[in-house]
Amino acid sequence: MKVLAILYSGGVAAKEEPRLLGTIENKAEVLITTPFHPGYLTRDIIQKAKNLKICITAGVSGSNVVSVAEHVVMSILLLVRNFVPAHEMIERGDWQVSDVARSAFDLEGKVVGTIGAGRIGYRVLQRLVPFDTKELLYYDYAPLPTEAAKAVKARRVEDLKEFVSQCDVVTVNCPLHEGTRDLVNADLLKHFKKGAWLINTARGAICNADAVAAALKSGHLSGYSGDVWNVQPAPKNHVWRTMKNPLGGGNGMVPHYSGTTLDAQARYANGVKSILMNYMNNKPQEPQNIIVGLGKYETKAYGQR
Repeated sequence: MKVLAILYSGGVAAKEEPRLLGTIENKAEVLITTPFHPGYLTRDIIQKAKNLKICITAGVSGSNVVSVAEHVVMSILLLVRNFVPAHEMIERGDWQVSDVARSAFDLEGKVVGTIGAGRIGYRVLQRLVPFDTKELLYYDYAPLPTEAAKAVKARRVEDLKEFVSQCDVVTVNCPLHEGTRDLVNADLLKHFKKGAWLINTARGAICNADAVAAALKSGHLSGYSGDVWNVQPAPKNHVWRTMKNPLGGGNGMVPHYSGTTLDAQARYANGVKSILMNYMNNKPQEPQNIIVGLGKYETKAYGQR
C-alpha cells in the first residue's frame, strides 16, 4: 500500500473548522520523513505545526543498519583497491594497469577504525574481521561491552586525535548533533596518517566539505567515500562531486542510498508501521526507536546532556 497526501488551501473555513483535516491550514498530526529526501523539521515549522504529535524518521528502528554496514565495507574496498579509476579506465577504452595499480592496496594488514560503535559501527567491525586487518579500533563515548569487544577484537581509543593518527582507514558511524558537526575538520585531518582513507555514511555535516576536499587534493587523504552530503539533494556544484586526489582518483561519492536497498525499504516500512500502531493504540514505543521524548533526548548517542 502506498500513501500520498495532497493538501489544499481551505482558507477562512479551515481556520474556523479544525476538523477540515485535508487542508494546509489544519496541519498533520503525524509527520513521516526519511534521511534520503529529508523533511527538515525546524523550530519555526514546529511552532507553526500546532497539531503535530509525532515525527517518525523511516529507518530509525534500525531496519537499515545491515545495509549501511555493508555499504561501508564496500566503500572501504572501493577506495583501498582504487576501483573507481580502474573502472573508468575500462569505460574510456584504455588499458594501463600500472596507472591504477600504483594506488591499489590490500585491506589485510591495515588498521581500520570507526568513529562510533553503535548499531552500524559495530556491524562494520563484525564484517571486517575476516579481512585479517592489523587491528580494529573504535572511538566512542561509551565502551563496548567486554564480550562484544572481544568478539571483534576491537580496541577502544578515547582520544580522537590519537585515534585517527593510528588508522589507515577511518569510517564515520556516529549521529549528527552539535558535538559532531564539523567533527572531521581541517585541524583533525592534520592528525590523520598521510594517505589515509576516509568513509562517511553517517551524516555529511560531520565532515567539513571544504577541508575534506582540500585534504584529498593535496594527497593527505588518498580517498573519501560516502553517500551522505551536508546538503541533500547535493547541488550540482558541490565540491564532493568532482574532487580528486593528485593521481585523479580517490572519490567514491554516491547519492544517499546506502540504507535504502529494496531489502531495507521493506524493513523500515514495517518499522514505521510498528511505531504508528503503537502511537494509535496508545502503547509505549520501543526504547531504541525514541530519539526525542517529552522535552528531552532519550539517548546519549545524540550528544551528552
